[in-house]
Amino acid sequence: MSKSWLTQEAADRLSAELASLETTGRSEIIKKIESARSEGDLKENGGYHAAREEQGKIEARIRQLKHMLENAEIGTAPNNADGLISPGMRVTVEIMGDEMEFLLGSREISSGDLDVYSEKSPLGAAVMGAKIGDTKSYNAPNGKTITVKILKAEVYS
Repeated sequence: MSKSWLTQEAADRLSAELASLETTGRSEIIKKIESARSEGDLKENGGYHAAREEQGKIEARIRQLKHMLENAEIGTAPNNADGLISPGMRVTVEIMGDEMEFLLGSREISSGDLDVYSEKSPLGAAVMGAKIGDTKSYNAPNGKTITVKILKAEVYS
């Protein structure tokens, strides 16, 4: 399994979210379930079913955060000394005559100012390891072949 890259700030933010969900998040949902359970018949108790569904979402997010943090490479962005595009970079490409700028990596490292593409996505896989000036192609989910020209790549900060 390949490791994903996270900034220290992103790792700290995710760790804090995990700690919150494991403590207050779980205890609050348990209280909601107990309160709804005390209302009687569980078959027709919408509050109980909603609380159980919320509990499932919280537990799924806890598992996701644990997995992400256990499998992350935490630190500073790659220095790009070799000129190759790698996760943690802001990439500008030309697709079908239009310029597009995005962050290559995990949405967890973004501050929200850019679209984010995983290095495992079709576009991300196409630009991974490429250099400025390269032209790459990938197959879009609709089956079309898309050609991408790399215009710019810099470390995301």
